[in-house]
Amino acid sequence: MAAAETPSVSAERPKAPLPGPLTGPPAIEGFNVRTRFQDETFKEKLMRKTKQNPFVPIGCLATAGALLYGLRAFQQGKTHQSQLLMRGRIAAQGFTVVALVFGVLATALRPKE
Repeated sequence: MAAAETPSVSAERPKAPLPGPLTGPPAIEGFNVRTRFQDETFKEKLMRKTKQNPFVPIGCLATAGALLYGLRAFQQGKTHQSQLLMRGRIAAQGFTVVALVFGVLATALRPKE
């Protein structure tokens, strides 16, 4: 008899109606979908990003160059030169990371359009 007296859980809390059909992605505060960037090619996006922060590609190229040149020196048996180039590669990687951080900060502090 005690079971008949307790109301069920669904009777205690009315269910909230589900939202209507979703027509697109959810709206996120501070996020603006720009349609002009959706139709750009890889080359166009690369050029746009390079113009926004030119030090990142420079750092990436310096890192790759030091790595390749250092591996070539290592293969030829020039251990001292190889070690110097690997240290240069680390410096170039650090430069690239610093450029990325400054690029992110500059983008965050840029006034909203």
